[in-house]
Amino acid sequence: MGKKMPNPPIDPEAFRAFEHEGWERIPERYHNAFASLTSQMTTPLLDAVGVRSGVQLLDVAAGPGYAAAAAAKRGAKVVGVDFAPAMVAEARRRHPAVDFREGDAEDLPFPEASFDAVTMNFGLLHLARPERALAEAHRVLRPEGRFGFTVWARPEEAIGFQVVLRAVEIYGKLDIQLPQGPHFFRFSDPQECHRSLSCAGFVAPTVKTIPLTWRLDSPDALFEHMFEGTVRTAGLLRAQSADAIRAIRKAVRQAAMPYQKGDGVELPMPAVLAIARRP
Repeated sequence: MGKKMPNPPIDPEAFRAFEHEGWERIPERYHNAFASLTSQMTTPLLDAVGVRSGVQLLDVAAGPGYAAAAAAKRGAKVVGVDFAPAMVAEARRRHPAVDFREGDAEDLPFPEASFDAVTMNFGLLHLARPERALAEAHRVLRPEGRFGFTVWARPEEAIGFQVVLRAVEIYGKLDIQLPQGPHFFRFSDPQECHRSLSCAGFVAPTVKTIPLTWRLDSPDALFEHMFEGTVRTAGLLRAQSADAIRAIRKAVRQAAMPYQKGDGVELPMPAVLAIARRP
C-alpha cells in the first residue's frame, strides 16, 4: 500500500460528475462523520496563510464551511465556494453570517488578484484536474498572497484509510469500475506538493505533517462513516459484492479494536499541510 501507484486513465468530466453527484447526496452525513476530524485542521491552515482581521480570504471546496466560519470569527472577509449546491446550502445553514457561493475550484468566478489568501481544506482530493485548481488559486491571489491546502497523509500513517483499504484488498476488489480520478494519495508526497505548487507559479512552498486523531464512538463507526460519509471510498465499498461487504465490515471492526480508548476509538489520521506564496 505504500508503493507509489501510477494514475489510471482519467475521464475528467466523468469523474467530476461522479464527485458532484456524491456530494449532492451526503452533506449532513459527511458532517456527522468527519466534522470533528477535518475541522482540527482549520487553525493550522488559517495560521499558515496568515488569516487575521481584515484579510480577504477565499475558501475553495468549502464543504460545510468549517474553515470559512473559523476565518470569519477571526475578523477576515471571507467567501466560501463549493461546486455542490447541496453543500453550499449546508454551509449557509450552519454559518448564515458567512458568504457561501457555488463555484468550481478549476474555474473560479473571481477576477485576478482578488484575495489576500486562498485555502482548500481536503478539497484537492476530489478534483479531476487539481493542476487547474492550483493555477486558479494562484490567479485570484494578490501578489505576496498565500495559498494553503490540506490532504491526508499516506495510508500507512492515516490509519482509518489503511484499515479500510487493506480490508478491501483482502476480501474484495480494488480494481472496480468507477470513474477514475487522480490518485487519492498523490499529494501525500511532499515532493509532489512542491513540484505541483512550483508548476502553478507559486514560490517558497513548505510542506509539513500535522498529527490528527479521529475519535469514533465504536469500532463499527469506521466502516459506517466511510460507507455513508464519503464519495470515493464509499464508491469503492458499495461496488463490492454483498458477501465481500460483510467480510470487509467485520475486518474493519476487528482492525479498529486495538485503537479503543475508553468508550470509543481513537485513530491516528495525520494530514499534510502545504503552503506557498504568489510572487
